[in-house]
Amino acid sequence: MRNRIITTWQRELNARRGSGGSIRQPLHQIEVVELQHRRSRALDPHVHRHLWLSVKVLGEDGKWSNVDSRVAMRLHTLINAEGDVAARTDPDWIAALARHGYTIGVDGEVPQVAHAVPALSRRSSQIEANRATLLAEWRDDHPGQEPSRDIQKQIDRQAWAKERPGKPKGLEEDAWEQTVRDELAAIDPWLLAERASVAVRAVDVENIDLDLLAARAIVDADDRSAGSGGRVSLFDLRAGATRAVAASGVVAHRQALQATIDAVVSRSLAHTVDLLDGAVDRPQHIKGYMTTRTAALKVELARRFGSLNIAGAALSPEAMRLVSESELPTGVVIESGQAEAAGAIAGTDRLVTITGPAGTGKTTMLRVAHAALTLQRRRLIVVAPTRKAASVAGREIGAPASSVHALLADHGWRWGRDAAGAETWTRLIPGDIDPTTGAPYPGSTRYPVNHDDRIVIDEAGMLDLHTANALAALALETGAGLAMVGDHLQAMPVGHSGAMATMARRSGSVVELSAVHRFRDQEYAALTLRLREPGSMDAALAVAAELDDRGVIHRVDDNSGARDLMAEAYFRWAGRHRRVALVTATNEEADAVNDAIQQRRLDLGQLRLNRVAVGRGEQRLLEGDVVQTRRNDRAADVDNRAVWAIRRIRPGSIDLVSLTDSADIRRISTDYAASHVHLAYASTVHGIQGETTDASIVGPGVDASGLYVGMTRGRAHNEAIAIARTRDAAVAAIAESMTRSPIEASIEDSRAAAMTELRLAARFVDSGAPFVSAGFTTPQSGRTPSLS
Repeated sequence: MRNRIITTWQRELNARRGSGGSIRQPLHQIEVVELQHRRSRALDPHVHRHLWLSVKVLGEDGKWSNVDSRVAMRLHTLINAEGDVAARTDPDWIAALARHGYTIGVDGEVPQVAHAVPALSRRSSQIEANRATLLAEWRDDHPGQEPSRDIQKQIDRQAWAKERPGKPKGLEEDAWEQTVRDELAAIDPWLLAERASVAVRAVDVENIDLDLLAARAIVDADDRSAGSGGRVSLFDLRAGATRAVAASGVVAHRQALQATIDAVVSRSLAHTVDLLDGAVDRPQHIKGYMTTRTAALKVELARRFGSLNIAGAALSPEAMRLVSESELPTGVVIESGQAEAAGAIAGTDRLVTITGPAGTGKTTMLRVAHAALTLQRRRLIVVAPTRKAASVAGREIGAPASSVHALLADHGWRWGRDAAGAETWTRLIPGDIDPTTGAPYPGSTRYPVNHDDRIVIDEAGMLDLHTANALAALALETGAGLAMVGDHLQAMPVGHSGAMATMARRSGSVVELSAVHRFRDQEYAALTLRLREPGSMDAALAVAAELDDRGVIHRVDDNSGARDLMAEAYFRWAGRHRRVALVTATNEEADAVNDAIQQRRLDLGQLRLNRVAVGRGEQRLLEGDVVQTRRNDRAADVDNRAVWAIRRIRPGSIDLVSLTDSADIRRISTDYAASHVHLAYASTVHGIQGETTDASIVGPGVDASGLYVGMTRGRAHNEAIAIARTRDAAVAAIAESMTRSPIEASIEDSRAAAMTELRLAARFVDSGAPFVSAGFTTPQSGRTPSLS
């Protein structure tokens, strides 16, 4: 795998030359440092190696310069795929496993040892939490200082040894190995037993269904394209094909599989739309293709919204103000934008889009619209991408509410995955056998929709294309009107985005709210509007500079420093009995922060180990912990992504209490907790979307929606963390986050984005044009790149 990764770097990467870096320069030499480890940083068993590629590369023109970073970053998906194919198909590796009684399962895991992974992972999480706590204590004792490398090593060793029975003194090699064996024996004594050899089972390469693998490659690439509007590159298709072959059950040396991978790539291209109209001079990292499934979804959604766009008339703002006087509490007055939006929803346009940044009073506006519709004997039906958001909206507005999927399921839609893993949607008609129940489908019983009803989609920016298509079909069928309310620049859907923007372009009535009511600081409120949509990199840099001038950008050296800062922020705000949102770029970062906070609360005596429950991923849950439920459960009345505190752990059950209402108590089973509950001191943007807290801290590496949502959660205070050593670098990092992941609602948007990428890419210009195949690109210069 190491050799394949290095040769892939040699072949695929390039330097840039010429004005604006427009010339693609093949590489003559790269430099790679390899570091082999037997243990993790936390000193647990983890045999692995690091490959460090120097940013400085030697071009074939004899000049040293930086590697083309755009190509290097997008090559990662192919590098990771090479890891999959090595781990799952290498004959020497598979044979070695078989001699000792081990096999590779269909999921790529070794089933004979998979049951030990959660226990070992829990131990690793505990060590990381210990390390964060010890580091925070050291900094408390040494204000204004950073630990040296020797101090950090001491902290690592203490974190590993803390609470570990039979810990070796000084961590001598033999003692360390014996401790590891003892821990494995405690998990399962059979892990250390001799196993009889097993036969190697493999699929013959000649019997592979290439068309099925091509379909899987397309699904793999498409699933990873949500952040690029559904666009994929040849790198993405090659990575998908490589992963599909890896999972096919074949066992063969890597070179013997290349022809098969190339054939899968060739077939997968037949399932794409070329956004660059057959341009031949395109580097393979350019995302210039779109799967036919995604392209068809975008076209079909636009067509359905076009059919729904029947003009009507909005109710006047004056009428809405009259309604608000009897509907809203004394002293609460809707401003002109809210009145206009409420009138549009209560009017007769079939399609209405209400957009607005965070804190513009969309919920207050919907209360007025609901009252106006009720006076007309029309119903307002509130749905949202999550049951949590729907429950909150329905409770505050006073209207029937459900998740979008619950509404669609009630009207016969079912969704799943086909043999290739692609998402599929089907529709039952009354009398059909429901595959989920085995009984005849009776038709809609829970959420009837009538002509002239108004279906309001709250948090509509999180609506994906598949779901939006089904919802548009329901509106066409029933004669109901649709109103999307939200912000397409906040958290994106899990699937493909663009549904809200597509509807906005075809709505008979579009209202944009602009008056921000959430923040006490009105200057900051105005700044968030510019943060939401800066328009250009220069504008983003200006916003980031203003944020830094306000003292809300914090610089740290690395991710570990960011975690420490977020943990410290939790204790600072919690000590004042205030809620703080900690927003991370990934679930892994959230887990690290969560574990660190929990351990420090234990050390401070805020939590105790007298009653313990197990959460998702073997997380330790304690009474007093802040947790999130991750699956709707009608019996327990808990919603996906709802946040709670653990009030009491009982045998077989756990009592949860709402963070905002001490009288709101739920009881869940410990089985539910083990699968669907995790710590929630910190979360990604999807976990915090729709929440309002006293303060918010946004970690590094988030995209534009993560930064905007995170920096608009706190009523009183919002901060962002940048990994940077200088002010200019921090400002640039925050500005780069602001401009990441623009919306591509239509095929035309995606085509324009692909053309922009192509214009910015470096190209080969000499006579030694690159040889291009479905497998890879390599310079035809007569020289082989060398490796230092």
